[in-house]
Amino acid sequence: MSGHSKWSTIKRKKSAQDAKRGKLFTKLIKEITIAAREGGGDPEGNPRLRLAIDNAKAANMPSDNIDRAIKKATGELQGVTYYELTYEGYGPGGIAILVEVATDNKNRTVAEVRHLFSKYGGSMGESGSVAWMFDRKGIITLPRQNLSEDEMMDIVLEAGAEDLRTEEDFFEIQTDLENFEPVRKALVEKGLQIENASLQWIAKNMIKVNGETAEKVLKLIEALEDNDDVQNVYSNADFDEDLIQQQA
Repeated sequence: MSGHSKWSTIKRKKSAQDAKRGKLFTKLIKEITIAAREGGGDPEGNPRLRLAIDNAKAANMPSDNIDRAIKKATGELQGVTYYELTYEGYGPGGIAILVEVATDNKNRTVAEVRHLFSKYGGSMGESGSVAWMFDRKGIITLPRQNLSEDEMMDIVLEAGAEDLRTEEDFFEIQTDLENFEPVRKALVEKGLQIENASLQWIAKNMIKVNGETAEKVLKLIEALEDNDDVQNVYSNADFDEDLIQQQA
């Protein structure tokens, strides 16, 4: 989990920047809209919607925005239909990259994503070309909240978590799909503040990248993440510690 953990440090910093410029809200609204459209507008009977709402509230999204997104998805208000797609490709140095998008125009988005891969030294792949290199996992991040690593370890292991990483100001917990909700619920029941909880693609094996290659991979990932239709980007790049410090 070390490579993913390094990248999550950058992601956490970037999420804070995205929140300041409103980009984070756009991603969260799309997730709420898709979840409500597919599973209904009642979060009690729609786990994905409940999770999306919880993440939106954690990001301080106003309740009116959340309600409006749900109503647009269920047809109470006129709204846009978003399609979920996953693109696969390779970055500089043969790094595997998965790109999750939510778009109202598939042709536009695939053209833009393909252009970004090409522009930054990568290439789009066929469906299934790199997905086999990743596992679907639950990732939960939360502030330290004056808890010791041992205290948090006891809570998450009892709930069924796979791994815990401790940083200076936050914890990152990894679970399998089956135990994602039980672990999240256990943290909520303990009164702990969850920063984000989501299902993510985690690389089975990380590839060490450094120097110029690492910088090129990072530029590609950042360019993809800056695209308005892109929700998430995952890779198997294990970045050099110095580069992580520069970005964080």
